[in-house]
Amino acid sequence: MVKKNDIYKIKIEDLANGGDGVGRIEDGLVVFVPLTLPGDYVKIKITYKKKNFAYGELIEILESASARVEPPCPVFDRCGGCQIQHIDYKKQLEFKENMVSELMHRIGELENIPLKEVIPYQPPFRYRNKAQFPLTVIDGKIKAGFYKRGTHSIVPYNNCQIQHPLINRILRETLAVLNQEELSVYDETKGVGLLRHLIIRAGVCTNQALLTFVTSESEFLNSKNIAKIIFDRIPELIGVTQNINTENTNRIMGSRNKTLFGANKMREYIGKAEFIISPSSFFQVNTLQAENLYEQIFSMAEFIGGEKVVDAFSGTGSIAVYLARKMKDKNKDLAKIYCIENSASAVKDGRINSSLNSLDNIEFIEGEVEKELGKLLKNNKIDLLIFDPPRKGLEDKTVQMIKESGINKVIYVSCSPDTQARDLKKLKDDYKIEVIQPVDMFPQTYHVESAVLLRKFS
Repeated sequence: MVKKNDIYKIKIEDLANGGDGVGRIEDGLVVFVPLTLPGDYVKIKITYKKKNFAYGELIEILESASARVEPPCPVFDRCGGCQIQHIDYKKQLEFKENMVSELMHRIGELENIPLKEVIPYQPPFRYRNKAQFPLTVIDGKIKAGFYKRGTHSIVPYNNCQIQHPLINRILRETLAVLNQEELSVYDETKGVGLLRHLIIRAGVCTNQALLTFVTSESEFLNSKNIAKIIFDRIPELIGVTQNINTENTNRIMGSRNKTLFGANKMREYIGKAEFIISPSSFFQVNTLQAENLYEQIFSMAEFIGGEKVVDAFSGTGSIAVYLARKMKDKNKDLAKIYCIENSASAVKDGRINSSLNSLDNIEFIEGEVEKELGKLLKNNKIDLLIFDPPRKGLEDKTVQMIKESGINKVIYVSCSPDTQARDLKKLKDDYKIEVIQPVDMFPQTYHVESAVLLRKFS
């Protein structure tokens, strides 16, 4: 009988969706073990036991898999920011491709899956253009880092291997300044303290940066002076802002913002398309790989000019602006792109982005996709639907609208292939799934982006 704290020696046979190694113990019981990979022979301790599975803690690697590498990050084994940094990058790509295939088969119930190889990102480090650092106090000093996996215990570190180097430098300088002040750090268990998070954005193409303090209250003593000191230390920093989140919640940002010093927006490019980004804007975290993703969308769309397109869950309009700008550069125009987004600030930024690129054929509609899409489909002949929904995927109502729309072509982009597979299952009787193209937007983690082209059966 398997019990908590039991010790076993097992062979790791597979990787689970979350990046844990998978092995078996007594009577074939499945056990998930972080920091392992297929081919490892390991000693583990059972930490959690349910009827059909268990979790184990790695005690010792008895035999290493050939694909195991030494993680460059010294806190990788504790930090929850990365899950598979111990795996050779070529094998990471194989794992992600196999994961997408397995999910499409098991959840999507798809046969003869038209899956392409994952598009890699090289070098597979230093790619993230945004970081959200929780804060803590250790030995009387304010520290920042990321949460230990499965907890809200912070692992302090200021040289993250997947963050843009400018972000790490801003973090170090900011902590040095904060520790010269008498400031409190928010304790989420007690609901007291001022500083909750630091949010840092870096422009990979522009070398501009924004720093945001997330605080539990509006009053932030000496904030403008603190902001100016940090601003003067970092030439790339174009602005320092404050976001106020007064709620006792796991949600990082609140609804109110202040500009403490400099600008409250920065600029960035994806290809030739230019974008304004505010502290709360959604923007792909891997700027250079986003261009590869958007190129795949453009290729799938097969534009000839004059099409009407809906970009649902459009955020600040990065997909729409990229597509419209690329068509314009080819001396062709899309008739119209309708962007549907429920965030007022994102819609505002989207309109600025459209204007910034001299595009007059993009219309932003503020509202829920589930409500606004139906109105658009009723009053317009749409040639292409593009979806890039949050991780929860599409509502049943939206899926039904797609099926009833008669639209020939749909492109479904997702960073959550499990919910994407679920939605494709609902659409497969009406649409042929022509291409599934994974794109590695997130090296060293188990996450993967996937773009799918669907064409209506004639």
